Amino acid sequence: TAVVAATADIQQYLTFLLSGEMYAVGILNVKEIIEYGQVTRVPLAPQSIRGVLNLRGSVVPIVDLSSRFYGYRSTITRLSCIVVVEIEQRDERIPIGLLIDALHEVVDIQQENTEQTPGFGAKIRTDFIQGIGKTHGRFVILLNLDRVLDIEELQAEDTGHVTAARAAERTSTRGTARR
Repeated sequence: TAVVAATADIQQYLTFLLSGEMYAVGILNVKEIIEYGQVTRVPLAPQSIRGVLNLRGSVVPIVDLSSRFYGYRSTITRLSCIVVVEIEQRDERIPIGLLIDALHEVVDIQQENTEQTPGFGAKIRTDFIQGIGKTHGRFVILLNLDRVLDIEELQAEDTGHVTAARAAERTSTRGTARR
């Protein structure tokens, strides 16, 4: 039973780089990792939605984490890849691709080496962070995928294109009503 208790205190995470910072997601959420390839842009999509990918006949939305966290699109390099994760929304498992800068490794992080989300000092919203883990003498930001990939929040994001389109639509509607 001591071995079972020790194993329960250790979680496995897939670590990756994004804008020079180390992030991690629970390995149990990861469905697969694929090379960055043909992503189809979606008109008027929020800035953080890079597009969609055809993955063996399924349409998978691709979230640009750099855009989601920092407000600017990722630069695609030879190390860029997509981590396909599954989240549960309304009793359904939904695959979503995360565009990241580079994979790092799978690490074991003991519960005792995990701290609660700090109230300040992080570059991203604290509700996106499940905690801060320490591995190999380095801090790793453990992501709360349910918050990062909140479908309703992603859909509600406004981009300059959407705002401009809505403003133009309102202007043309007002002009029509006055005539």
